[in-house]
Amino acid sequence: MKLLVINPGSTSTKIGVYEDLNLLFDKTLRHSVEDLDVFPSIIDQYDFRKNVIIEALKENNIEINEIEAFVGRGGLVKPIPGGVYRTSAAMLEDLKKGILGEHASNLGGILAYELARTVGKQSNSFIVDPVVVDELDDIARYSGRPEMPRVSIFHALNQKAVARRFARDRGKKYEDFNLIVVHLGGGITVGAHKNGRVIDVNNGLDGEGPFSPERAGSLPVGTLTKICFSGKYQLHQVKKMITGQGGIVSYLGTNNCMEVEEKIEKGDQQAKMVYLAMAYQIAKEIGSLATVLEGKIDAIILTGGVAYSELLTKWIRKRVAFLAPVFVYPGEDELQALAEGVFFALNGEIEIKEYI
Repeated sequence: MKLLVINPGSTSTKIGVYEDLNLLFDKTLRHSVEDLDVFPSIIDQYDFRKNVIIEALKENNIEINEIEAFVGRGGLVKPIPGGVYRTSAAMLEDLKKGILGEHASNLGGILAYELARTVGKQSNSFIVDPVVVDELDDIARYSGRPEMPRVSIFHALNQKAVARRFARDRGKKYEDFNLIVVHLGGGITVGAHKNGRVIDVNNGLDGEGPFSPERAGSLPVGTLTKICFSGKYQLHQVKKMITGQGGIVSYLGTNNCMEVEEKIEKGDQQAKMVYLAMAYQIAKEIGSLATVLEGKIDAIILTGGVAYSELLTKWIRKRVAFLAPVFVYPGEDELQALAEGVFFALNGEIEIKEYI
């Protein structure tokens, strides 16, 4: 079974062609500012990007009519439970409207549908685990103020992909386990996976949980309030403090963890303390979610690009290994995760859901 996987970014579109789960071809199609500037909005780019994908397939002798299923990165649709969703008129309308915001990933489902439609296979177009996956228990939504409910925004695609991989490696289903999954990247999210549902997770985008290479995580609310009303900063500057210029980069001037480790090797004590503090906060978040799962934890899984760091994972493991066995699945392969989702869905191992 041939699959076409589409992952749109702000200035590129990554595509992959799979035979079952074997990657046959992948390419990053880069789009110049001049190419994209002619479009009033991101959604208006879909026809341009569709044609670029078709051309790339032709250049590499891949017949689009031989592709049996098409899957795109899930965009900012309405909050939904995780899983594999067939594209629908309602989904396409929500993606085009940008009901939760405009983002390049909104093109994923549209491109999957439109490319499938060119060969009459639109019923075989899908998205998998978009960033807005919301499976929170109701009790987890309380923040302490009714105007500010907690929301589910996390690395759903990678967290769920590695959780399913962990289960398959043991000959079982994802739903058979209680797991704490930690995505370590530019942002960090820690999720409590209870029998296939992420019942609690920190909002890694918007100032919650551990600090990360470029995000501040949870901050002292009183101090933040004073900064907001000090008259020194505009709204966009405060937002940048939280996401983009927070975390490691605010302390050390770099968001590159390899550079941080080089500093540590050279005896930089400030770099060591900041890196150790990040590991400490990650471990503390894991410990917090251990209570959510009432101590019934089958495994703790560390994943994402920063999980390649043996130093950081060692420090985290030292603090949390008493809770459950710790496993490391380093890296983040979004194309593979999307392909796996659809492959197992079409084989009947994962339910195909309908977006209404």
